[in-house]
Amino acid sequence: MRTVAAGAAILSPAVIRRLIDHVADPLAGPRRARARERLTALTGREREVALALGRGLSNAEIGAELGMSVPTAKGHVSRLLSKLDLNNRVQVALLVHDADLPD
Repeated sequence: MRTVAAGAAILSPAVIRRLIDHVADPLAGPRRARARERLTALTGREREVALALGRGLSNAEIGAELGMSVPTAKGHVSRLLSKLDLNNRVQVALLVHDADLPD
């Protein structure tokens, strides 16, 4: 077991990244809270599709990953846009990014 004196990190890299992000952007907390609040309106399946959009997946990739047809994936994306009052999938991806949800 490595000790701090031997150069071991006190905090995990993920915790350090979040801490730096929070300090570097004082508006991150309120923006995260607003984004998370908007995403609470989604069903579980819609949330899965939103997270996939947040990772930049295409409709075909969403369908393959979530076990649905491409038309069904497209339908979910369309409903997400409508439900969240957004214009395109990039806006969904940004909202998911702002929410900083665990994978």
